[in-house]
Formats: sequence, structure tokens, C-alpha cells
Amino acid sequence: MIRRFTYGNPFDTEAVLNKPTAENCKLPYFEKKENILSCSMDDNDIVWGLGENVRGMNKRGHTYVSWCSDEFEHSEEKNSLYGAHNFFIIDGYRKLGVFIDCPGRVTFDIGDNEYEKILITIENKDYEIYLIENDSVISIIKEFRKLIGESYIPPKWAFGIGQSRWGYGSEQDLLKVQEGYRKNKLPLDMIYLDIDYMDNFKDFTVDSNKYKDFKTTISKLKEDDIRVIPIIDAGVKVEDGYDVYDEGMKNGYFCKDKDGKEFIVGVWPGKSVLPDFLNKDASKWFGDKYKVLTDMGIEGFWNDMNEPALFYSEKNKQKVFEHLAEYKDTNVGLYANFAMKDAVNFMANNIEDYKSFYHETEKGKICHADVHNLYGYKMTESASNSLKEILGKEKYLLFSRASYIGMHRSSGIWMGDNKSWWSHILLNLKMIPSLNMCGFIYTGADLGGFGSNTTEDLLLRWYALGIFLPLFRNHSCLGTREQEPYQFKALDKFRGILNLRYRLLPYLYESFIASVKNNDMYGSPLGLIWTEDEDARRCEDQLLIGDSIMIAPIYEQNATGRHVYLPEEMKLIRFKGSDVAEEKIMGRGHCYIHIALDEICIFLRKNKKLPLAKEAASVEDIDWNDLTYLE
Repeated sequence: MIRRFTYGNPFDTEAVLNKPTAENCKLPYFEKKENILSCSMDDNDIVWGLGENVRGMNKRGHTYVSWCSDEFEHSEEKNSLYGAHNFFIIDGYRKLGVFIDCPGRVTFDIGDNEYEKILITIENKDYEIYLIENDSVISIIKEFRKLIGESYIPPKWAFGIGQSRWGYGSEQDLLKVQEGYRKNKLPLDMIYLDIDYMDNFKDFTVDSNKYKDFKTTISKLKEDDIRVIPIIDAGVKVEDGYDVYDEGMKNGYFCKDKDGKEFIVGVWPGKSVLPDFLNKDASKWFGDKYKVLTDMGIEGFWNDMNEPALFYSEKNKQKVFEHLAEYKDTNVGLYANFAMKDAVNFMANNIEDYKSFYHETEKGKICHADVHNLYGYKMTESASNSLKEILGKEKYLLFSRASYIGMHRSSGIWMGDNKSWWSHILLNLKMIPSLNMCGFIYTGADLGGFGSNTTEDLLLRWYALGIFLPLFRNHSCLGTREQEPYQFKALDKFRGILNLRYRLLPYLYESFIASVKNNDMYGSPLGLIWTEDEDARRCEDQLLIGDSIMIAPIYEQNATGRHVYLPEEMKLIRFKGSDVAEEKIMGRGHCYIHIALDEICIFLRKNKKLPLAKEAASVEDIDWNDLTYLE
């Protein structure tokens, strides 16, 4: 049962497609005082959901702030990441789903200050609350997913291997990656381009000095079944003569300050303006710009910096330098030193800047801070709408960094700027079910870590998780160690794991489509399936992928094995490389499994089958009819 409660005059986020009639009665389950909601929890209650966030599958014991944030450090104390996913489920003697449909800042204290209390603070006065009551968590998820609409389905080739790096800056770099994979018999379907390919970081441009014949290069790579996937950023460079800037200025398509002047910010190109994606004309205009690159043979994009991320605003930058000048000829002690550092550090993504520009919407002018969490969603929706017209539905790859519930219908997401930390393998795993609950099925993390320097064993262990997830991409930061698998000596180990990805794709793709069409989970916590098993409910480092296989990846350095909990009898299938090395029936209970760096272990449920394809160099090469089955 879904119940809707409306407060004030909410902005329609379009997260919910078919809204039930709003009720006028008192909000049940919660005590409401103005815009603060509170409810009690029992000791054994688990709280699932809240999408992309740090910490566990069970969100209890921390405060989460729904505010799309450019956050490079995904450490435990952080409250916000790139997405705003305001849906959670209380799982105890009562089963209750809660969706706070509010595009501004919402704070969820899930037993942080008081372990037995949920406290929700909503900064906007206009919002909607949806309550979903049912007798199981899975039923609540299905009802919510039906409420918000069917998830995005990418083309089949988007389930192949992707290689990316901030630093691929020329045709030669792309051809070097192609050669590195093909020469070493490593499968590959995509090469990603970060900001290096652009002409001075200008959207929808290609640097002709680095790419002499971009269109021909794209065509040659596609002949080898390799697609090139470029990045698009939210900020548009301020530069007379640059057509995107000129057209946007002429038509008033950029966000403005309170005086009606374009709000100037700093991002990669320096001075930039922000397209007003809540203005439907501006949104359509920007989305149609993707055709500049699709005309060159591009079939996929990743949208970035669309929280929106701000290095500074021109307005705030001037204040900072005036403030710093006060210290020039003074004796700078402890507190003054802190003040100087804070003045510079708080230039980026400053809340006052977000309160200083406005959108032109069908409801009139709206302050950005009140609808902040919609920016990346609406940027990506604008791209999706145009790509459907240009390339056709389910013919394009699209994913975004920032997101809000509703964007799941238009694209996938990746989990942002993680690090080459062992703990981020586990964080990758824990985010999957929370995102699935919110409709984001096509998702994954930067395998090997984006920031910091990866190691051979870290990358191998991360791949052992990544091969089961819909979005498989190795991505790393400029200045870090190059982490393409052919950079390492353990080439045979990488080859075996990557080949196994393609052997598993018939099962993984079928599971993905089923999760979309049935409003079901792709990666599920054990506690959602074995609901009466307390060990399963508290297990946070294993996943059921689809309905047939359980995975339990290693995420600790130098570990040669790990503890695994089996909620029922299952068959252990050990792959060495892409070949089956062992099949063994395992009884219900706790056990310890040894897993070498070149091995993958999965657990097949009783009376289930696992289809396997033959090895392939790309998704195009897979024979989907020539399968063998393990059971």
C-alpha cells in the first residue's frame, strides 16, 4: 500500500510517475514538528537504502545528508556523495518504505545521535512524503520501483569491458590501449575519454592538435568492436566565438544571479556558465548538442561535474582574495593560519554560491539551492531525450555522476572518484543493493580505484567483484600509476578473470533485464532473501547476483581466503581463470574458503542453472546460443 502526503507547494521532481491521491490525515509512524520528522526504532531494526552513500548496507548509526556533492574522499565520516536518493526501508517487526521527494537538502539521522531514533530534517517547506506498507522488504522495493518507473537499459555491448584514464590525450593513446588489449588477448568493448580530448575543456569540441582525424579513429576502433565513450561536463566555457556559449547567451539558457546576470563560476576551463537544465528550452538545446559527437560515430557518454561541482564563483573568489590580503603584512598565528586555509578551501562547492543563482522554470524563478539535487538528473535526462531521437532507445550508453531518483529511467551512474583502497572494494559491494532499491541497476565503481596508486593484487581482487556488476570500467586519475591490466606481470591472471566476465554475460545480462522488467534487485543482500535468518540479515560482504548465484569477494590485502556464510545448501564452483576447476556441494552454515589471486568462487543455489558462453574478444563475438550449463 502506497500513501502520499503533500506539504506546501512542492516542485514536481518527476521522480514519481503515477502519483496516488494525496491524503489529508496526520502522517502516520512519524512525529512531525514543522519540517522535522522523527520515529523510533527497535534494537533489531535494520535500515536499508539511501542509495549512494558511505558505510554499510544497514544505514543505522550515521547521519546522511541528501545533497549532491563533489566529494573526492569517500571516507567513513562523510555525509554526502554525488547522488541524492531519499528512499529507505525500516526492516523489523514492521516493514515500512519511506521516500522524501524533496530536491533540496534533507538530513537523515539514522540512529546517529540516538541509536533508537530516526530524525529527518527537511530544509524546504515544500515536499512530498510517500509511505509504503507491506509485509516484506522485497514487496516494498517492487512497489517503489513500480511507482518511479522502469530503469534504463543500455545496449548489450555496454556490458563488456571498459578501459579509461584521465590522461588519454591523443589518437596514439587510444590506439595504444587497443593494441595493449588485443595483442595480449584481453577482451575489450569500450575506451573512455576524460577531459583531455576537448579543445580547452569546451563541451562538444575535439582538440584537432591531438586528434587529427577523430571521426576516422572512432570508425577504425568500432571496426574492432571498440566504442569510444567521451565525457561531457556541466560547465560551459565563457568565450566569445565558442558556439555553445554564444547560443546559450543569445537565448538566455544559462543560470543567472538575483540581478538577472549570468552567474559566473570556475570549473575546468576557468570562467564558465551553467546551463539551466530546469528550463525546458535550454535543456532541449543542450541535449541536442550531443549530436556533434554522435555524427562522428560516438554511441555513448558519461556526464560529469554535474552536482554541479564549482571550483569557485567569481563573486566569492573576489571576497576570498580581499580576505587573504588582510594577512599579508601580519604575524600569522595558529587561528589566523586556519582562517586563511579555510578561506581558500571553502571556495569550492560553497553553499552560499548555490544560494546565489536561479533557474527559470514553468513555476517561475527558483533558487538553485531549493532544487540543487535535480541538476545532474536534468542534465542527463536532456542528453537521454536527444540520444533516443538520434540513436534510438536502448542503442546508446549513458551514465552520470550526480543523480536523483527519477534519473534511473534515463541512464546509469558510476560511483565517482573512489581511491585505490582495499576498503573501497567492500564499499563498492555495499552500494550496489542500496542503489538497486532506488532504481539504479546499471552501475559500478572505478575498478582498481580512481585516485591513489593501485597494486596488482588490489586490481585482481577488485576485478573479482567487478566481473559480476553491470558497469565494468577500469578508470584512474592523472598522475597515478597506469593500471591497464597489461601494465602488470600477472597478465595470465587478468586474462582469465576478464575472459570469465564474457563467459558469465548470458547469466548477468539475463539477470539485469529481469531486475528491470520485474522491478527486482540485481544485487541483493542476503537478508532480503533469507528474512528469518539473523546471520543472513547481518551479512554485509556477500551478495546474491540475480536469483541463482551468491558471491563473496575478498577485500583484504594479503588474504588467501575468507569466511563465507551459506544460508542454505549451495554448490561451490571454483573458476581458475575462466575454466571450472572445482564443483563441490556445501552445506548450510559458516565456512572458510581459500581463494587464490587467479581464482573466482561463486555459490550456485540448489535447483538453479548457470549458463556459460565461450570466451570472446568483445560482446559482439559472443555466441548467445552456444552455451554450456552448470547446475
